[in-house]
Amino acid sequence: MNDRTSTGRRSFLAGAGALGIGALAGCTGALDGDDGPAVGVLEDRSGNFQLNGTSKWQATRLALEEINEEGGILGEEIEIIDPDPQSDNERYQELTQELILDDQIDALWAGYSSATREAIRPIINDHDQLYFYTTQYEGGVADDTIFPVGSTARQQLGAVAPFMADEFGDDLYIITADYNFGQLSADWVNVMADENDWNVVGEEAIPLDETNFSSVINNIQEADPDFIMSMLVGANHENFYDQRDANDMLIPIGTSTTLAQGHEHIRYEPDAVTDVYAGVSYMEEVPGEANDEFVETFYDRWDDANYINQEAYNNYFSVYMWRDAVEEAGTFDQQEVIEVLEEGVEYEGPSGSIELDGATHHMTHNMQVAHADDNHDISFEEVGHIEPTFLREEVEGGEGIDLREQSLQTQYEPGDVYGDILE
Repeated sequence: MNDRTSTGRRSFLAGAGALGIGALAGCTGALDGDDGPAVGVLEDRSGNFQLNGTSKWQATRLALEEINEEGGILGEEIEIIDPDPQSDNERYQELTQELILDDQIDALWAGYSSATREAIRPIINDHDQLYFYTTQYEGGVADDTIFPVGSTARQQLGAVAPFMADEFGDDLYIITADYNFGQLSADWVNVMADENDWNVVGEEAIPLDETNFSSVINNIQEADPDFIMSMLVGANHENFYDQRDANDMLIPIGTSTTLAQGHEHIRYEPDAVTDVYAGVSYMEEVPGEANDEFVETFYDRWDDANYINQEAYNNYFSVYMWRDAVEEAGTFDQQEVIEVLEEGVEYEGPSGSIELDGATHHMTHNMQVAHADDNHDISFEEVGHIEPTFLREEVEGGEGIDLREQSLQTQYEPGDVYGDILE
């Protein structure tokens, strides 16, 4: 027995109502069995990604608990099965198999890193499992049952990189985590540099276990760029910021991974992240009454929480998006729920209005550039809504894809469209 935990199952309605729901159910896993609906939540509460995953887990539970307190979905309380995958991709694979085959979950929220997503994707595809991947990522995943609802590189880097060039100049240096997320994100920066005639004066891919950045800092200082584009990831890479400060290297940094995910502006003393600019779809500090209420509700539930990161917000709204789709479908049947989601969904949340694009399973996000000043206070520059144009308009020779009309299990990469630039 592992540390799998779950809430108890309890039907809110009995008799004709519940029987009616059962009659509507098709191949839904939970309603095929003896128990009620269930969801799987695999978010890291230990290991290298604990800092990011804990907030995701808390926000997912908050949304599901709110829904259950309001009567559940279709009269059924939702069982939450949420063992800790411990930032271990083999454990993720084992737990994903168990959740699908043994627990017959109706939907899955799982994983922080792109490497984790890729580790469980074959299992997801083999079983046609409805899966919400909520981390901001490099983009391009086009799978029939996967909804990558975080902002993509085209959206995050597309918000912050042009801002950096306008503010500081055209010479940039790229540092990135050395795995699929970082490699493809670096490709996107190179594509944008080519499109805008920026000059990439240096580029380095850093292993995830690296903690000493002295040579990287020396290389950057010798290249003397106008700004740095950083896609460093995880607890080990955070050492870069303190070492940057210790070396008085206050070259402005644009990023898609810092501030909104690991709240470094709170955890580190100035000047560690002074003049770090992040392309974000959400941060806890986003001004507005709706977000103030959301933040208060979150900390009422989790009074020991560290921060509401961008991914946590994505988990929260996507749970409600799934709830609404199930209610509209009138069933937990995963394929019928997917068909409702593919009609397109608008969500008015604490960060404003956002929209699910049914054709690509990605979101149009309201993007901003967040800036940490020399006191690590955060201010925002509004960029506006950025659509998931890579899958909708750029791949397949400019035709784009439409998952409502074609069955795909692939990930498009920048090189599929911009291979001549990236050679």
